[in-house]
Amino acid sequence: MHQDFNLTGNGPTVEIFDNRIEITNPGIPLIDTLCFMDEPPQSRNEEFAALVRRMNICEERGSRIDKVIFHIEFYQLPPPDFRVTDSSTIVVLFQPANLSEMGRQEKVRACYQHACLKWVSGTQMSNNSLHKRLVIKGLNYPMASRILKDTIGDGLIKSYGEQNSKKASKYVPFWA
Repeated sequence: MHQDFNLTGNGPTVEIFDNRIEITNPGIPLIDTLCFMDEPPQSRNEEFAALVRRMNICEERGSRIDKVIFHIEFYQLPPPDFRVTDSSTIVVLFQPANLSEMGRQEKVRACYQHACLKWVSGTQMSNNSLHKRLVIKGLNYPMASRILKDTIGDGLIKSYGEQNSKKASKYVPFWA
C-alpha cells in the first residue's frame, strides 16, 4: 500500500542478518517517521489498499506500527529504527540486547517510542514505566533519568502537566 509504484527497478526487500532484519520499501513516507504512531494512515495506492482491506489482509485503522512497538516492548527488544533514504523507507528490527549493549541513540529511540505508545494508549510515560520498558532495576535507577534528559534534550519528548517530583513526572511525545 505504501510502495511508490512510480519508482522502477526495485521492490520491497527483506534482508536477514545475524543481528537484525532490514525491510526496505521503495518510496519515501508520506508522513514523518517520528509521527508513524500518531498520524492517520495515508496510502499512495488507495485502490490496492481497498482491495487488501476487503480481503482482510490488513485493517482500516492503521495501527500496525503501534502493534509492532507494543510487541517489541512486550518482548523487551531494542527499538526499531525507521530510516529514510532519497528513494526508500527502511525499517530495521534488532536482535535482543540488554540496555548496557544499546548506544545513546537506541536508548533515546526506545524512550521516545515508549512515550508515543503510552500516548496513543491514552496515558503518559513515567519514570517508572521507562524503568519497566528498559528493564532498569535497583540501584541503576539514575539511568532512566539520564535517558529522559537525553530524549528531552533531543526534542523528542516533553513534560506533561505539573512536575511535583521527578519520580511522579509524566512525559509525552513532542507532538502531543
